[in-house]
Amino acid sequence: SYVSPFFTKEEMEILFPVVDNNQSDSACLDNVIEILYHSGRSLPHVMMMLVPEAWDGNEQMDPLKKAFYEYHATRMEPWDGPAALNFTDGKIIGALLDRNGLRPLRYLVTNDGRVIVASEAGVLPLDETTIIEKGRLQPGKMFLVDTTQGKIITDEEIKKQITSKQPYGTWLENYKIRLDELAEPRVMSLVTFIGNNGNLLDEDKMHCHCVEHIQPILHDYELEKLRSIDTGLFHAKTLQTYFKADNLPGSLENGLNRLCRYAEDAVQDGFEVLILSDRAIDSEHAPIPSLLAVSAIHHHLIKKGLRGAVGLVVEAGDIWEVHHFACLLAFGATAINPYLALATINTLSKEGKMESTLDVPSLSKNYIKAVCDGLLKIFSKMGISTLQSYHGSQVFEILGINKEVVNKYFTGGITRIGGLGLDEIARETLCKHVNGFSSSKKETQLLPEGGIYQWKRRGEAHLFNPETVHLLQHATRTQDYEVYKKYAKLINEQTDRMYTIRGLLDFAHHRESISIDEVESAESIMKRFATGAMSFGSISHEAHSTIAIAMNRIGGKSNTGEGGEDEIRYVPLENGDSMRSSIKQIASARFGVTSNYLTNADELQIKMAQGAKPGEGGQLPGHKVDDWIAKVRHATPGVGLISPPPHHDIYSIEDLAQLIFDLKNANRAARINVKLVSKAGVGTIAAGVAKAHADVILIAGSDGGTGASPISSVKHAGLPWELGLSEAHQTLVRNKLRSRVILQADGQMKTGKDLAIAALLGAEEWGVATAALVAGGCIMMRKCHLNTCPVGVATQDPDLRKLFSGRPEHVVNLFQFLAEELREIMAELGFKTINEMVGRVQFLKVRENLGHWKAKTIDLTALLHPVSNPREMTLYNSEAQDHGLDDIIDWKLLEKAKPALENLTPVYASFTVKNTDRTVGTLLSNEISKVYGSPGLPAGLINYKFTGSAGQSFGAFSTKGLSFELEGEANDYVGKGLCGAQIAIYPPKNSTFKAEKNILVGNVVLYGATSGELFIRGQAGERFAVRNSGATAVVEGIGDHGCEYMTGGRALILGKTGRNFAAGMSGGIAWVYDEDQSFRENCNKEMVDLDTLDQGDEAEIISLLRKHVQLTQSEVAQNLLNNWTAASFRFIKIFPKEYKKVLQQKEPLTI
Repeated sequence: SYVSPFFTKEEMEILFPVVDNNQSDSACLDNVIEILYHSGRSLPHVMMMLVPEAWDGNEQMDPLKKAFYEYHATRMEPWDGPAALNFTDGKIIGALLDRNGLRPLRYLVTNDGRVIVASEAGVLPLDETTIIEKGRLQPGKMFLVDTTQGKIITDEEIKKQITSKQPYGTWLENYKIRLDELAEPRVMSLVTFIGNNGNLLDEDKMHCHCVEHIQPILHDYELEKLRSIDTGLFHAKTLQTYFKADNLPGSLENGLNRLCRYAEDAVQDGFEVLILSDRAIDSEHAPIPSLLAVSAIHHHLIKKGLRGAVGLVVEAGDIWEVHHFACLLAFGATAINPYLALATINTLSKEGKMESTLDVPSLSKNYIKAVCDGLLKIFSKMGISTLQSYHGSQVFEILGINKEVVNKYFTGGITRIGGLGLDEIARETLCKHVNGFSSSKKETQLLPEGGIYQWKRRGEAHLFNPETVHLLQHATRTQDYEVYKKYAKLINEQTDRMYTIRGLLDFAHHRESISIDEVESAESIMKRFATGAMSFGSISHEAHSTIAIAMNRIGGKSNTGEGGEDEIRYVPLENGDSMRSSIKQIASARFGVTSNYLTNADELQIKMAQGAKPGEGGQLPGHKVDDWIAKVRHATPGVGLISPPPHHDIYSIEDLAQLIFDLKNANRAARINVKLVSKAGVGTIAAGVAKAHADVILIAGSDGGTGASPISSVKHAGLPWELGLSEAHQTLVRNKLRSRVILQADGQMKTGKDLAIAALLGAEEWGVATAALVAGGCIMMRKCHLNTCPVGVATQDPDLRKLFSGRPEHVVNLFQFLAEELREIMAELGFKTINEMVGRVQFLKVRENLGHWKAKTIDLTALLHPVSNPREMTLYNSEAQDHGLDDIIDWKLLEKAKPALENLTPVYASFTVKNTDRTVGTLLSNEISKVYGSPGLPAGLINYKFTGSAGQSFGAFSTKGLSFELEGEANDYVGKGLCGAQIAIYPPKNSTFKAEKNILVGNVVLYGATSGELFIRGQAGERFAVRNSGATAVVEGIGDHGCEYMTGGRALILGKTGRNFAAGMSGGIAWVYDEDQSFRENCNKEMVDLDTLDQGDEAEIISLLRKHVQLTQSEVAQNLLNNWTAASFRFIKIFPKEYKKVLQQKEPLTI
């Protein structure tokens, strides 16, 4: 269907395929740009088409521009980033950011006609007097230079010109069909277009002749509406998705072949929509699983070159939870009607079994809304903004289906474990079919008991069950290794039921057994143990400190989790024990992450994701945030805390390398650990992490950390550690990187056999968390999120905490037992040390005599693939990473600071910086924290002035006593983790541009700051003061998402803000000078009130304005002070509702 007057038919055949799977993302994008450009569109038009702004629900957007984007959305999904793109046709040269604007792009213009655009400021040395403008590209915006005209064309000008070329709005109004009216505005979009995509290489009004729906889930009446549409040019055809229920080989394959043939015929006959329905099943015909049916047709039509001509709508009864919808959409479905789920809601309501007074339409609407919210959550976890980008993405790993089925029906899908064929899938389908059509009508068919999350007597089996929990606790409390062996036997010998991948494995013997006396000692092995990242807040102080004491006794490492750590734990107890956690975690919320926190660590762990819920953040409800937790997390008691899903300073491997560098500056003695989740492709990520100079890579499995994880994540997200570990190890070995890092794995390791299998797959260290909690008293009640733990482990309730009975020696006994069992296996296999055992996968094999009809088909070849290692390399960590600290500027800062550090003498010095000078002040702050701890030095004791363009992370984790002044500009992450220092930034005194109209610092300023002050004479980029929990900031304008997830501190904005200000803001106060009254429509008011100033606010603002003038000579601040009476009425106070309520309750009663 791709025809263009610019290409002959023969030329078109040469050009296809445009997208080549063997090319990079950038190369594929370039190919698409080329063909669209050479088909008659201008280059800016093509870029707008491929990388649109967030138009759906944006009421501030010009209607002409919105119509342009909507028209093109019916034809092409957005190529979302994170991406900063440069493009040229030899005459114009431009740059563009994707809709989220997560990549930095700075530009400057000189008075002699030069334009410089780069991902950082300060890439070229320039005379400041020649610069007339310093700016940044904003999300979705375009920057264009026309070299023939010698002029800069603004985003507004170029887009107005392009969007006016065709009557896109009229075309949409006349030819687009809507099933329902559009609802509330959305930042992310679920809009779906059903029908023929048309010819991508030209523009015509009929190309938008399709059905638009606000989201992909259809009510029954909407499906019937779609089925009955007949405009003369738009028709739908229903295909029955069943196969013969005759239990004969090949029946399901025959049914799929028939379905694909009918689908192809229907498209050839001109139908724009195919409805795949399983309603026609009967006793002789069973339903083809809807995912298999839709993916089979999707790929069949792709192979025939017909997929773009039709929408695929699924009408099926095997769809009820979010995961089902997510899979169908990812494998080709355009829209879905879950008729049986909706019918169930109807029946339950009519029978009075719903705990609700709502009517059926309201219940159905709520169900569909919940599914849509779940889909958006999945999209966001994957870094996807729109349904169109997600559609057909196949962002799933296929487990346990053989390659023949995958290659034919799920073409391109990722699979590493082979298994069932079509006949086995048919057998499972027929098991359900027989139940549904059994001859006995009186027989009551009970649904399964459940028990996926919490153990139930007749429910799904769990390895941790009352018997194994009892045996482990009895063994560790009586120090009885024989009882432990009974526990380990129940865990290890998975004969009747299949629980884990490692349960399918056995040891292969290639060496003579040795005496256990020759094996590495238990004391040495125990130093390789770590516990999981459980935060103080998720578990009680008693449980947390007990584990820490135990790990310190054995020389292992406990982990703070993301909740910070109380400084009282840094002081050893009277008996010599220590409650200090060796591993300090740095997660997305940065709770309690200060210079002193980072200094008091042996290892710093960057939590990229959590094995049990990859891609998700977390939330600690206000009722669990007591005074103690609030103090440790630098928050307000009673106010809920949100952990963002991503790290806002990591949107690329380069960003991760920067954070690793930041943390190494913050504590040179600590190992830097990066926690990844087990997933397909984790090997490539691990290789990037190793090149980014991490010391440790942790592969987290899906079974760990499930205490308070959502049930949908427990069931459907993450993968067992065996898969991720083997891939990571193999990839690191192939790329000659394995010897540079320590590889660690965790995720419900329970026995020494688990440790041995992990070692043979590539891990030289292990994380054990749940088993340690069980040894400490946990009985797996699965009430972790309710604050009602009956044994005092996962609760902050003072009375319940008194019930905690665990002792450090119980946990110590567990690790001694694990080490001893491992040593016995090592002796049996002939290994003397852990190092010689690591990565020797040839010592594993699939268990023989697997009896289960499904287990017999399993193929673990990819998991057990031995990888050849160059002779000079090792399969374990044997060399140190070079962190590049030898020549950093902080050594000069430290040298000048010696009088202040040694005898508290004030210090003044000046330095020149360039943008390769990164993380300025962090190493110096580490030295201050080593000596003076959290209090730091007296305010302003060390005064440094810098001149130039500072690199990323200027002033990161800078502590009390530092006063930095920067005359120039800075890049991203200024004041990241600020914990007491004062920073002032202003333009060069000889600059000629207006400071308040220009960009002076980059994105993500003050991320996770806990205290200190920042004054910026100029504008900042996106996500200013994200997760600020205590610092005070003054700035003269910011980009989108300002004060996002802020929990404390003050932010004074003396100019315009971008969109989505205060999203997730639960604490602290912001004041915005709203001169043109545009702020209210830019503010996300879900969690905040917009108030007028009171006397206290005015006093604070005036004080900050005066300090801003004093430190930066700000003209804006001076003008506001000069005209305060009039200016004060234009300030808006942004006050989080929950925070306001807590403060009001604390105010003393006055008479």
